[in-house]
Amino acid sequence: MAISDISLTSGMRSNLVSLQGTVDLLNRTQERLATGKRVNSPLDNATNYFVAKSHMDRASDLSVRKDGMGEAIQTVKAANEGIKAITDLIASAKGIAQSALSAGTAERSVLAAQYDQILTQIDQLASDSGYKGTNLLDSGDLTVQFNEDGSNSLTISGFDASTATTGLGIDAAVGNWADVSDISGTGGAIADLDAALNTLRAQAKNLSSNLNIITTRSTFTQGMINVLTEGSTNLTAADTNEEGANMLMLQVRQSLGTTALSLSAQAAQSVLRLF
Repeated sequence: MAISDISLTSGMRSNLVSLQGTVDLLNRTQERLATGKRVNSPLDNATNYFVAKSHMDRASDLSVRKDGMGEAIQTVKAANEGIKAITDLIASAKGIAQSALSAGTAERSVLAAQYDQILTQIDQLASDSGYKGTNLLDSGDLTVQFNEDGSNSLTISGFDASTATTGLGIDAAVGNWADVSDISGTGGAIADLDAALNTLRAQAKNLSSNLNIITTRSTFTQGMINVLTEGSTNLTAADTNEEGANMLMLQVRQSLGTTALSLSAQAAQSVLRLF
């Protein structure tokens, strides 16, 4: 129905406009109480809305980076677990090699088989130390991005932790250590194992340093997310006490407006008395 179809008195029109304004304020107050925000759209406060949105967008991007850092930490931890296990196996292999130095021919052959079995396990451990498709003990590299555009990052270079020449360089038992008069095989094995231990210790220190960097950046990123979220909240949050008081006052105003509209309509109803 067009607004001109019905003629209202000036008093009724004034009261109706006032009542409509009160209803609009009630709806706005209800929205603020429901969302906890005084700025819910650009219409409420364009500057605060877009600045707050920018803060939250950045916080969201950093949250994704933080998840990536968490996965990187797990990858480094997986490699570290592999290093610790390989170190234990090397210690066992070194004990076997040292025992072979004073063992008889038959026993040396048995010890050599055990030694070679441990080397096989070292290779398997190195290949099983990956996490989510990245294995730092199998020459894999890991790049961790820290900021939202990826311009700040850290690349962790993996290494070959197998017994191969390109890795730890641990040779199998020479001639099964069968020749008692020739201890060069066992002596060479011990030298290989000592060198491998030194390599593992150096790599473990490098991983520990990188892990500390990633952990520090992850903590920093979480702090930045909190700062950005708090800043966004400060720009848009509603004072629930104030809005609650507004709601009570607006409800009273609405009730009074309805009464006033009813009173202003009585003048028009007086026309009925003429009939």
